[in-house]
Amino acid sequence: MPSTPPRPILRAMPRAPTLAILALTLLALPFVLHAAAFGLRGLSADLSGQTRFFTTPLPTVLIFGHMAAGALLTLLAPLQLLPATRRGGARLHRRLGYVILALAAVTGTFGLGYIGLRGTIGGPLMSAGFALYGVLLLVAAANAVYHALDRNLAAHRAWALRLAVLAVGSFLYRLHYWVWYAATGGAGSTPDFTGPFDLANFVGFYLPYLLLLELWLRRSTR
Repeated sequence: MPSTPPRPILRAMPRAPTLAILALTLLALPFVLHAAAFGLRGLSADLSGQTRFFTTPLPTVLIFGHMAAGALLTLLAPLQLLPATRRGGARLHRRLGYVILALAAVTGTFGLGYIGLRGTIGGPLMSAGFALYGVLLLVAAANAVYHALDRNLAAHRAWALRLAVLAVGSFLYRLHYWVWYAATGGAGSTPDFTGPFDLANFVGFYLPYLLLLELWLRRSTR
């Protein structure tokens, strides 16, 4: 007769995604706190002598609103995937989902608005990469909510996972730089973000992860 795996292994396997989400959340927490605090300061105080982002009123509101909303989105979107959130009841899961939708809408539209008005420090390529990121974020959030309301749970789950990947994109963008500078001292990166590493990271902080997710979704569907 075939041997049966030990029970502790069977119980531990479903916990792996939960532990991964919690580990990612803890790793991103310093970034979340910094971005949220900086965004709120930019919306409430004069930072003209401290950062290039503080300019005329509309771009200033857009970029600092983008930072504050994006920080909360980075924190909440992965936590929405935890089983404990769903066990809290459909009402809790639904309400948190609408909060995440609102945060994604502000993050995406404010970011796109700022790019349209001011561009990015890295020029057209950076602007294009970040604009695509903003569009994909809005599409994923809208589809996650639409399929939830349509009660298509499989599609809702897929889009919620895409949204979670995109929600942590801002953190991953910076994480790539932390790791790269630690490993290479910043080879291929320049202050104006025109080096080879900078160019690759314009889309490298979200497209490869989305591709891996799509491959996993196709495999799990089969």
